[in-house]
Amino acid sequence: MSLGGDYMSTPGGGQKVRLLKEALDQMETEDTIILFIDSYDVVLASGPKELLRKFHQAGHKVVFSSESLIWPDRHLEDKHPHVREGNRFLGAGGFMGYLPNIKDMVSDWTGEDHDSDQLYFTKIYINPEKRKSINITVDSKCRLFQNLHGALDEVVLKFEEGRVRARNVLYDTLPVVIHGNGPTKLQVNYLGNYIPNSWTFETGCTVCHEDLQPLTTLKVRPSEYPLVMVGIFIQQPTPFVSVFFERLLKLKYPKNRLQLFIYNQEVHHEDQVRTFLQDHGHLYQDVKSIGSEDDMDAVSSRNLADMCRKDKNCDYFFNLDIEVVLKNEDTLKILIEQNLPVVAPMITRPGRLWSNFWGALSADGFYARSEDYVDIVQGRRVGVWNVPYVSSVYLIKADLLRSELSDYQLFQSNTLDADMAFCHNIRNKAIFMYVTNLHTFGRILSTENYQTNHLHNDLWQIFENPADWQDRYIHENYTRIMKDKLIETPCPDVYWFPVFTDVACNHIVQEMEHFGQWSGGNNKDSRIQGGYENVPTIDIHMNQVNYEKEWHKFLLDYIAPITEKMYPGYYTKAHFDLAFVVRYKPDEQPSLRPHHDASTFTINIALNQVGLDYQGGGCRFLRYDCSIQAPRKGWALMHPGRLTHYHEGLPTTAGVRYIAVSFVDP
Repeated sequence: MSLGGDYMSTPGGGQKVRLLKEALDQMETEDTIILFIDSYDVVLASGPKELLRKFHQAGHKVVFSSESLIWPDRHLEDKHPHVREGNRFLGAGGFMGYLPNIKDMVSDWTGEDHDSDQLYFTKIYINPEKRKSINITVDSKCRLFQNLHGALDEVVLKFEEGRVRARNVLYDTLPVVIHGNGPTKLQVNYLGNYIPNSWTFETGCTVCHEDLQPLTTLKVRPSEYPLVMVGIFIQQPTPFVSVFFERLLKLKYPKNRLQLFIYNQEVHHEDQVRTFLQDHGHLYQDVKSIGSEDDMDAVSSRNLADMCRKDKNCDYFFNLDIEVVLKNEDTLKILIEQNLPVVAPMITRPGRLWSNFWGALSADGFYARSEDYVDIVQGRRVGVWNVPYVSSVYLIKADLLRSELSDYQLFQSNTLDADMAFCHNIRNKAIFMYVTNLHTFGRILSTENYQTNHLHNDLWQIFENPADWQDRYIHENYTRIMKDKLIETPCPDVYWFPVFTDVACNHIVQEMEHFGQWSGGNNKDSRIQGGYENVPTIDIHMNQVNYEKEWHKFLLDYIAPITEKMYPGYYTKAHFDLAFVVRYKPDEQPSLRPHHDASTFTINIALNQVGLDYQGGGCRFLRYDCSIQAPRKGWALMHPGRLTHYHEGLPTTAGVRYIAVSFVDP
């Protein structure tokens, strides 16, 4: 039989003895063997056959689990009998024995429910006469029972074929009953992710698809989907906020079954929030927005967001911090289908071991790395994992908020950050939190070094958030250039390929116009070495807007690989003498006279669309009498600069034409 209770801080557990005694009164078969264990913090690593074999090998009528620590009365230490090897002290959380002997052992119990079962059994064990008459021993080498308190360094996972055991490395034993007694609940949760066969190297996760709440397979009508409140929190300047809202719109979930709660304490993002709500707010069942003018702190906003608790129709609360990049449009459906109390999709930061979960906690409740953390983050172990901490994005069942958590300000703490307070409060109510990496969900942005002093600050994120920068600014066909042979050759040794998205082109143009300090197109130019430009254009240099490092990174990552493919034997570090945006206007500078570029090779990227933004334009290579008269927006022309490719800029006859030019040398 099994019973539960947490008596790690004060004695207690008398009700377990009382209930056991009552149950035994109904039993009469003398050769019956009783296994008595705590239940809610126990994992069974094997079955009854192994238990019985090891029990018989012990050679006693009653076998108790053992501990290295004595509790609750340290004064009784000297009265415990010595053992040849192993733990001396009795643990009341698990024992096994014959019915008559256990009946005899509990027959004298007259205590109250709040009295200590541990102390009661200890006094029987240290009494030589009772110990002998009942025939009691302790499992000193942890062959049957493993109490984790005081023994965490002794216990490791042992992966066998198709199953997992806990191994006591001190005694080289494989205990059957693993008990997370005292303050070791998180450790037994960790072991339970594997033991006995929840996850093995041969099978992977065997329990991940149990007790699911299917949405797609049952073809639930949109009106029958659970009602979800989505809490969106903007607490610091964050890149790619517009992209966040674009992805929110793409979530594959009926919008009339979503309620939005948006908390934004950053003035910098007010326009983005306002635009989203004006354009799309009507699609959702309900929207509540709190801005910086509302003077509400972050903790209060998160506590307020649990108003899902007060709405009896609300089924889930979905926490979604603004720095979360949800690439998987099915994320919300997947989490709901897992049918867990609190579940988070695993997201990581590219190139780093940072994620939105912790596999373990330190003694003071902060981050500690579990043995399996790296394997989970890097996808070598895939499953649904019981963990002590999740953050940034997670789904919580609303009925928990209305029951076990009804009296909680979940994010409130005098000493902990809001996310740590949330997890601490959840753990204190013995509610499990899970993280799933069964699917690829997305990543989390770095908000470090995010500056807000430009018009389009996301352009500067190529170092901090390169994957998001690429998603936003690099042409969707760029990665297919070589595989699908997308590079065109409109003129000899001139290569034409897609590199920028429309958004990238627009942002660069708008950034330059916002800066506004266009050159006069004169030969005298104090911006360049020597102060004289032989073939001047009306332009703005990248270094004028503090973009030269980012532009060099772009050239190195996205242009240099193409250069090395198309010019075999040539390698470049993409150093540039000049990089600038040129503006052509009929009434300003419509064209550029024939010239050689002062470069090994030149990159010329069209930043707007012929026929839509301007008329005319293009580039003519005189030696080959070859022209490109319809440059494609976002496409780059790459050609040698010196000697062979004498060229001119063809007249822009209407509108305004913009190009980004780089003179690149090794």
